[in-house]
Amino acid sequence: MNIRTLQPSDMEAASAVCLAAFHHSVASSLPDEGIATFRNIAMPESFRERMAKDTVMLVAEVENKVVGVAELRDGCHVSMLFVSPDQQKQGIGKALFNGLLQQVRSNKITVSASLSSVPAYQKYGFGISGNVGQIAGLIFQPMEMTIF
Repeated sequence: MNIRTLQPSDMEAASAVCLAAFHHSVASSLPDEGIATFRNIAMPESFRERMAKDTVMLVAEVENKVVGVAELRDGCHVSMLFVSPDQQKQGIGKALFNGLLQQVRSNKITVSASLSSVPAYQKYGFGISGNVGQIAGLIFQPMEMTIF
């Protein structure tokens, strides 16, 4: 497995990984509005727009194929962490998360976790930091982790 910075040539593959993982684990718990919102966020064009901002984007490759995507916004907020459904439970998500940790510029990291991903983030060391919320149909659990 190789963890590296997302390149413009990875946009289509990164989008496909995010959408496949989202539909596998999250979409069934959301209203149509949330599914449409996420589809827009995960489009290649949206990745390109975010690359120009204060965002770190990483991909995980296995045998030269993108199988995971992670994104850190503003040096302190995990805004994406997805692994292809057929590659989950193999340490790829943890490796991506560890890659993001190297880019953190704060003593606290936050995430708006999908409800199905809360246990995974708890394993990484995050704790619940607020009530479940919903924005544009996306239902999330605010979580945070303090780094020493």
